[in-house]
Amino acid sequence: MTIAAWSVLCVIVLCLVFLLSTNLSIDIIFLSGLTVLIVANIVTPTEALVGFSNQGMLTVGALYIVAAGLKETGGIHLIVDTIIGRSKNIRRAQMRIMGPVMVVSAFLNNTPVVASFIPALEDWARKNRIPASKILIPLSYAAILGGTCTLIGTSTNLIVNGLLIAEGSTQALGIFEPALIGVPCAIAGFIYLSVFGRKLLPIRGSGYDKFKDPREYTIEMIVDDRSPLAGQTIEEAGLRHLPELFLVEVYRNDQIIAAVDPDERLQERDRLIFTGIVSSIVDLQQIKGISPATDQVFKLDSKRRERLLIEAVISPTHPCNGETIKEVGFRNRYDAVVLAVARNGERIKEKIGDIKLKPGDTLLLEAHQNFVERYKNSNQYYLISSIADSRPPNVEKSAIAWTILGGMIASVAIGWLNMFQASFLAAGMMILTRCCEPSVAKDNIDWSVLLVIAASLGIGNAMKVTGAAGEIAMSILQFAESSPYLALAATYLATWILTEMITNNAAAVLIFPIAISIAASFGVSYMPFVIVIIMAASASFSTPIGYQTNLMVYGPGGYRFTDFTKIGLPLNLIVATITITLVPKIWPL
Repeated sequence: MTIAAWSVLCVIVLCLVFLLSTNLSIDIIFLSGLTVLIVANIVTPTEALVGFSNQGMLTVGALYIVAAGLKETGGIHLIVDTIIGRSKNIRRAQMRIMGPVMVVSAFLNNTPVVASFIPALEDWARKNRIPASKILIPLSYAAILGGTCTLIGTSTNLIVNGLLIAEGSTQALGIFEPALIGVPCAIAGFIYLSVFGRKLLPIRGSGYDKFKDPREYTIEMIVDDRSPLAGQTIEEAGLRHLPELFLVEVYRNDQIIAAVDPDERLQERDRLIFTGIVSSIVDLQQIKGISPATDQVFKLDSKRRERLLIEAVISPTHPCNGETIKEVGFRNRYDAVVLAVARNGERIKEKIGDIKLKPGDTLLLEAHQNFVERYKNSNQYYLISSIADSRPPNVEKSAIAWTILGGMIASVAIGWLNMFQASFLAAGMMILTRCCEPSVAKDNIDWSVLLVIAASLGIGNAMKVTGAAGEIAMSILQFAESSPYLALAATYLATWILTEMITNNAAAVLIFPIAISIAASFGVSYMPFVIVIIMAASASFSTPIGYQTNLMVYGPGGYRFTDFTKIGLPLNLIVATITITLVPKIWPL
């Protein structure tokens, strides 16, 4: 092995050491490793920076915008709520996610599936007080396992089939042929994650800390005319399941219903008094069929989709101090509506318009986006901050968003466009049709994930061009020269290790000609080796860097590098055992 090859391996080892022993972000570590390779002239800048022009990395970036369009229109949230429901049982939630995702990923590219589900599952986890780290790794693993079940499930399967055809073989893979081994592995993975996922998956991020908010607001909502919630019980309407939010009273026909029973049925024009933290009030605002009880909201100049929720703390110099919100004409003066007031943790019993404002009161406002800019330096407020994701979903455009997603998938399935072209077209259509505003699209791109993908592709390419990857593959396969069965196991091991170190497609391309040569030297069928390569190249569970869907959930789940090893390595061993055992029986050597 050359000095350059050893140098690349040393950089990879150092990256892994830093990932395991420090709290540095994964993008900083991998970009630093790539920088070392460039500065030390181990590889040329063109070879090192190949990942930044990689279509796979750019496709992921475009898919974040597609996912943002689905999120902004409320489309994917409806699907998630329908699939999972309001269950707070972690195991049941994991099972309800994994089953549909496995089926969908068998026929669709798993990257857009994961990209679409991540924001909706984050919101679902927050609402149900379940750490997102308990469900995002199962999402990624289910997408990977589902993709192994058909020829079109992953790009790796298509690439290997292309190599098979180019080899001059008359036996290409059938569309459902990988299912003979993919389905048993998917079932085993489903069972393993269902049984052990709850215990082995960590509690990471701010799954519970988000609900520790000292500001408690009182807000009044009204059941709309012809509301879909009318006739439903409090329980059925989902008004008892929002975290840190309590339904205090119901006003109905001048009567007060206190200590509201969960079986109490809602009626049109019921006025609902809630007390709770701001994040739950944001969720409340997005429930279809109820609206803020103040009619002032509907008198604002701007459209509701152009507004957002803002928190503002009143200073002693505010001109409204000592007067009620109604008396000062707050809406006319500030072009903003007070939805709720928080005051030292106490419940304010007056209606919003009758509340006398005091210094230190925190107002929850609905206003145009420029309110923050206008008053952030004003002495009328101590502090002004907008609340993320507080705009109501643009449900009128949800059908358009789903049509764009369906068109993207169909164009790839039919063969009109490749995934790169289709994803960029879909992203552009999301912005042009206003399913997603340009600023929102930019904010929803996870730039750190894209940097990690680009950097890891660069390091993987360095392994390839310096010969390190080929040397590792040959060293592993040399141990199996005595038996075709050992050679089959070694092929799996070599492909898996390279997948975790470089990428699944690069590993498959690198191992394929070596494995075909080994099969020819033994005089046995090459098909078992081809199937083993397909499975091993996709079975990337023990690190976050081997498969891009793992990288996509890494940040949102708040995971550490070792979290993937803890839950993923046993799954790797399960899939490897099933594959190496069944493949020679289904495709005889």
